[in-house]
Amino acid sequence: MKTILFSILGLSLFLSGCLVIDQQRTPPPRPADQTQLQKRQYQQREFDSTDVKTAMKSVLSVLQDDGFTVKNAVVDLGLLSAIKETQITNGTSSTRTTTTTSSASDDFWESIFRAMGGRNNTRERTRTTTEQPQRFEKFKTVEATVYVEEFGKKIRVRASFTAKILDNFGDPMQVNEVDDMKFYQEFFLKIDKGLFLTRQKL
Repeated sequence: MKTILFSILGLSLFLSGCLVIDQQRTPPPRPADQTQLQKRQYQQREFDSTDVKTAMKSVLSVLQDDGFTVKNAVVDLGLLSAIKETQITNGTSSTRTTTTTSSASDDFWESIFRAMGGRNNTRERTRTTTEQPQRFEKFKTVEATVYVEEFGKKIRVRASFTAKILDNFGDPMQVNEVDDMKFYQEFFLKIDKGLFLTRQKL
């Protein structure tokens, strides 16, 4: 009887130990990808204004202050697209835009690219044969697309930002959609401030 009891106890301890080891080895579940509805909740904001042109001017000013160069602006559609480009040269990055940018903004974008795993150098990334040209990281870009529209007695602004690492041929090596909620909150706050100053004629 004692032998059976000890056998059951030993088996229980063994199974408990296996369960603990299995739990330690099992990685924590990854959070589910955000849905389009979840992204839209922080990628768009409504403002107390009815003038689309004024809102677009405010968006334009915010983008330029952050070092973006406007590529396209269609007032009739309320569409703005801009790009911020940094060239990777000899282990350093040099911004190719002429607008002065804030260090806080630059630090944010650098953190985005670090998270993408990009390397800040010109080391060769791929080469299958000696006849093929070298392919390496050459540019880091951030593309912004902003849509401004009337929404009842307000203006609704929706924005999206995409970070890319391009090779020396201009082809994308890595692409990452910016989904930092705090970044969008600060972006819309700057737009709101610009609209306020415009209303006050400052």
